Amino acid sequence: MCDCDTADDVKGEKNGPILVESNISASDHTEDHVESRETSPKTPQECDTRLYKRRWAIVFLFSSYSLCNAFQWIQYGIINNIFMRFYSVSSFAIDWMSMVYMLTYIPFIFPVTWLLDKKGLRVVALVASSINCLGTWIKVTSVRPNLFWVTMLGQFACSFAQVFILGMPSRIASVWFGSGEVSTACSIGVFGNQLGIAIGFLVPPILVPNVEDLDQLAYHISIMFYITAGVATLIFILVIIVFQEKPDIPPSQAQAAMRNMSPQEYSYLASIRRLIHNKPFVLLIITYGLNVGCFYAVSTLLNRMIIDHYPGEEVNAGRIGLTIVIAGMVGSLICGIWLDKTKTYKQTTLAVYLLTFVGMLVYAFTLNLGHLWIVFVTAAALGFFMTGYLPLGFEFAVELTYPESEGTSSGLLNCSAQVFGIIFTICQGKIIDYYGTLAGNIFLCVFLFLGTIMTAFIKADLRRQKANQLAQTEAAALQVFFSDYWNVYSQFYFHH
Repeated sequence: MCDCDTADDVKGEKNGPILVESNISASDHTEDHVESRETSPKTPQECDTRLYKRRWAIVFLFSSYSLCNAFQWIQYGIINNIFMRFYSVSSFAIDWMSMVYMLTYIPFIFPVTWLLDKKGLRVVALVASSINCLGTWIKVTSVRPNLFWVTMLGQFACSFAQVFILGMPSRIASVWFGSGEVSTACSIGVFGNQLGIAIGFLVPPILVPNVEDLDQLAYHISIMFYITAGVATLIFILVIIVFQEKPDIPPSQAQAAMRNMSPQEYSYLASIRRLIHNKPFVLLIITYGLNVGCFYAVSTLLNRMIIDHYPGEEVNAGRIGLTIVIAGMVGSLICGIWLDKTKTYKQTTLAVYLLTFVGMLVYAFTLNLGHLWIVFVTAAALGFFMTGYLPLGFEFAVELTYPESEGTSSGLLNCSAQVFGIIFTICQGKIIDYYGTLAGNIFLCVFLFLGTIMTAFIKADLRRQKANQLAQTEAAALQVFFSDYWNVYSQFYFHH
C-alpha cells in the first residue's frame, strides 16, 4: 500500500490525469511547502504523488558540492607547466592529479552504489561533502616544493569524494522530481559538475600566474587552496542543515512503485546481473564511456595542446576550457528540457553523439592554424555537444533500466567513462609527445565515430515512461468507470 495522507494546497502542477484537492495540512513542515498534490481513485498500483518546493534546494545544494569537487579535478592540469616547476615533477605526474579522479572511481563505485541503495541520499551527501572538505584542507598544508606527496594525498581524498557524487543526479531527479521534469532536474545536477570544471579552467591561471620566484608562487597557490577550503567547508555545513533523504510522498507513480517494492524483492548483485544482461544498456555503457572518456582526455591535456601551439597562453588555455564547459552547460540544459518535452531519448542521443564527432574533427584540424579566436569558436561547438551529452546518457540509462536503481546504472556509466578516460589520456598524451596534437586528436575522433555507430544500434526500450503512462492510463480508466457507474446509479435512483 502507498503512504498517503490528507489533501494539501496546490498550484496546479500535474504529472497525470488526476483530481486535485486543496487545504494545507497543519502537520506539514513549513520548509517543505507543497507545490503540487495529485490524488485519484487508488488501485494497488497507484498512489498519491506530490511535488515539494524543497526539491529545488536539494538539487542546487547537490550541484554546489559537485561544483566544488569538480573544480579541483582540473585545477592542476590547466596550469600543468606551473605545478611541474613548483614541485619539480614531470608533466605525466601532474596529469595523474587529474587521472587519480578516474582511477579512484573504478574500485570504489560498487561499494558506494551499494551504500546509496542501503542508506540513501542524505548519508551519501554527507560523506561526499565531508571528504571533499577534508581533501581541501590537506592541500592547504602542501604548499611547499618538497610536499608533492601531501598535495597528491589531498587530491586523492577529493577523488574519493567524487565517487559519492557522480552517480547522484539521476537518483536525485527520480526521488524528488515529477515525471515531467526529471530530465531537467538531472541536467541541473550535471550542471554543477560542469560549472565546477569551467571554474577550474578559468580561475587557477588567474590566481596562480607563472612567476619565477617560488616563494611568490607558493603564496598564490596557497590563496587558491584556502579559497577552495573555505567554500568546501561552507557547503558541508549547508548539507548538514538542509539536505533531506526523500520527500514524504513520492513525486511520480514510477517512484511510488519503487517505494512499494519490499527489501526482499531487491538484491544489489541481482540488479547488477540484470543490467549486464540488458543489451541496450551494455551498448550505452560502452558508448557513454567513449564519449566522456574523450572529454576527460581533452580537458586533462588542454594546457599542453594550447601551449604547444600558442606559447605563454596559459590564461587563454583556461578560457578555452571555460568555453568548452560553458557551451556544454547550455547544451545540457537545452537537451534536458528537450527530453522532458519530447521523450525522444534515442534520437536526441544519436544526434548529439554524431555532432560531437563532427565537432572533434573540426577542432582537431583548426587547432594549429595560429588564430586563437578560431580555437575558441571550435571549442565552443565541441563543448556544446560533447559536454551536453552527459545528462543524456544518465537519463537514457534510467529509461533503459527501470526499475533498477538509478545509482547503479549511473555508477556503471561513470565507471566506463573513468576507464576510457585513463586509457585515452595516457594514449593521447604519448601520441602528442611523439607525433603532435593533430595525431592525438584524430585518435579521439576514431573512437567517437565508433561510438556514434554503436549508438545507432541501441534499442529505445523506455521502461520508465511506460510505467508512468500505464499508471496514468489506469487512473483515467478508473475515473471513467466511476463516472459511468455514478451516472447509471443516479439515473436508476431518480427513476425509481
